[in-house]
Amino acid sequence: MDIKDRSIIVIGTGAVGGIIAAAFSRAGYNIETVCKHEDYVDIASSRGLKVSSKKEKYTQVVRAYARIEEVKNKRDIIFLAVKATDLEDIAKRMKHVLSEESLVVAMQNGIVEYELGNIVGKHRLVSCIVGWGATMNEPGNLEMTSTGEFIIGSFDKTCEGRLGEIATLLEEVAPVNISSNIIGDRYSKLIVNSCITSLGAVSGLYLRDMLNRRKARLLFIEIINEAMELAYVMRINVEPFAGKLNFYEFLRKKGWMATLKRHTTIRLMGFRFRRLKSSSLQSLQKGRVTEIDYLNGFIASNGKELGVPVPVNSEITRMIHEIEEGKRKITPHNFDDKVFDNYYH
Repeated sequence: MDIKDRSIIVIGTGAVGGIIAAAFSRAGYNIETVCKHEDYVDIASSRGLKVSSKKEKYTQVVRAYARIEEVKNKRDIIFLAVKATDLEDIAKRMKHVLSEESLVVAMQNGIVEYELGNIVGKHRLVSCIVGWGATMNEPGNLEMTSTGEFIIGSFDKTCEGRLGEIATLLEEVAPVNISSNIIGDRYSKLIVNSCITSLGAVSGLYLRDMLNRRKARLLFIEIINEAMELAYVMRINVEPFAGKLNFYEFLRKKGWMATLKRHTTIRLMGFRFRRLKSSSLQSLQKGRVTEIDYLNGFIASNGKELGVPVPVNSEITRMIHEIEEGKRKITPHNFDDKVFDNYYH
């Protein structure tokens, strides 16, 4: 079947999902989306989604539903662009749109494949890492804030032969790399999100402002160190992030020159993605829960289960849960918490 004849639905029309849905629709694919809220359905299907990036600006109408239950027929390809916290619920509610040949593309932060595969079938599951940043400035107004690529892979190798279809679609938005070690790539992105997204949520700072602070950089390094200790025990071969940041090399050398290089690398990352606002911070500011249990919480829970000490990741997880519960404020002063004193040297 020609890709233009495939029936496609994007579930989740936030910053990332909305940009993807608009790009697919503009390219003439048979695309619909589930927006969750009735008012957003009207924006998407009547006024259109406004998309902006450094390269272009456009407005695109997308056919939309408010609830997955309104979708009556099977779909060939389902892109799941919802938050990881909503994933189990939507996966159970969307079973009626799945045929035996359907592909389900998971686009969440963290490692969700084990849980999701048990619900929708591992043979259907395509894992997708989003390597670019986006923000919803207001409902229907979506901005791609940083460039990057998609990385896709078959979770259990069953649907490897159809990854080209997914790549063709996603190339309407950004370059696509097909991975033979998608869990290693997933874990690499998990590490970066556990640094950038979670520290941004704790502090309330944009990335450049945050990584200009020495304490934030020291925590950044320790999050990576703990995550890599866990990866060794879990036998995960961690891929370089964005093909450039090799965590094994990042941590390997000792001495003041190596330390300077690590801090320089982090500050350069902050400069490159200086306008990036943590997705978890955005969730907290809207009064919503974060994906912390799929990021630092994944490291913390697996570390506890496997006997790997991961105190910084555990404390970051605890802090964000306290913010969610209204017991802690979002402020850079959270970096001054005494639980981190041993890491500031």
